[in-house]
Amino acid sequence: MSTLSPTAAPTSPVADRAVETTRSWKAPIAFAVFSVLAAVLFLGVRRGGTTTFRLANAGDFVQLPNVGLPSLATGVVVVVLLSLGTAVAFFLVGQYRPVPLWVTSVFAVVFVVGFLTWAAAGKTIPLPGLLVGAIGLSVPLVFGALGGVISERVGVVNIAIEGQFLAGAFTSALIASLTGSAWVGLIGALIAGVLVSFVLAAFSIKYLVDQVIVGVVINAFISGLTGFLYSQVLSPSETTLNVGIRFPKIEIPVLHQIPVIGPVFFEQTVIVYLAYIAVAVVTFALFKTRWGLRLRAVGEHPEAADTVGINVTGTRFWNVSLAGAIAGLGGAYFTLDAVGPFTKDMTAGAGYIALAAVIFGRWDPIKATLAALLFGFASNLQNTLGAINSPVPSEFLLMLPYVVTIFAVAGLVGQSRGPAASGKPYVKN
Repeated sequence: MSTLSPTAAPTSPVADRAVETTRSWKAPIAFAVFSVLAAVLFLGVRRGGTTTFRLANAGDFVQLPNVGLPSLATGVVVVVLLSLGTAVAFFLVGQYRPVPLWVTSVFAVVFVVGFLTWAAAGKTIPLPGLLVGAIGLSVPLVFGALGGVISERVGVVNIAIEGQFLAGAFTSALIASLTGSAWVGLIGALIAGVLVSFVLAAFSIKYLVDQVIVGVVINAFISGLTGFLYSQVLSPSETTLNVGIRFPKIEIPVLHQIPVIGPVFFEQTVIVYLAYIAVAVVTFALFKTRWGLRLRAVGEHPEAADTVGINVTGTRFWNVSLAGAIAGLGGAYFTLDAVGPFTKDMTAGAGYIALAAVIFGRWDPIKATLAALLFGFASNLQNTLGAINSPVPSEFLLMLPYVVTIFAVAGLVGQSRGPAASGKPYVKN
């Protein structure tokens, strides 16, 4: 015969559900804000004409026809769909259910289609070019996000991604110019990222300094150091020390001729292909290997990990160094692929956007990569709309990627919990 203890008072199902689950209204409210914004722009500020989306390049297997969307009619349909999505989000959260990722993704795609149709009314948007540029701007964010995921998963907040980007960009440009080899410059970027991460690891792990403060100081120091060396060393000798050697584009046979996705994914440089590999390797290793299990254990419960014989300090130190090496590759992209010669503060805060991608992606490599692609798309959108002389104010276009970042992290991420021991120093008893 079973008995109830005096403290085991029965509770109602509703109370149990309220205890077990919590509701976050961030996503529905963000949906509502974007729906209202869409109604104001697409219906209030009406623009006549038809937006043409060009889907094919000259060398594609199949020449897909252009797609024309009337601005006003598309705006009406988009506002209706966004309103339905907002209603679904409020209903789900009201039922203590999370808003699925696919609902958020469809909502975002519908809004982007409506915005492009409205902003480019009467113009032609080359969709492959838009996506190719988005991939290019996303690559450093992907490397930075992967480094951030590894570092935070092991228990160290990596605010220093921006500094690792700058160090990697400066070193790769200098070494590639001296040796005449982009490959040697790429190795130099790896080493530079590791050296920066050594400083972060030493102060935050060994000397127990606040990790956020250390990261901010490192970013300021690397910015000042690279700026000084650029003006005193690189700038006076640009023809020898800042040549701008870059990797050539490599076309994957057959695949690069697939309409739309071929030019986007299979006509890229070595660094972009390395990003594809890095995402797959980090994802597999983090969740399917002993290394990943130990890394996550140290980031979640270092005391328990120490109890079973895992060296918490060593695990954190070497994985933070690995994260710095990956972020250094992101810095190399700026000089060995996108731009060429190094310029002062050329990363322009990309490291902080990569850190936002880590949070938006909930410390998961795949989701963080998708977040990086979103931010890269928003960044390239300003270039595309500017190229077609869109009437959207240039000031709005310049702030667009940062607005998307703020809304994504503050509005769409909902309630999320990072690794339990992230940012907390560990002192062995």
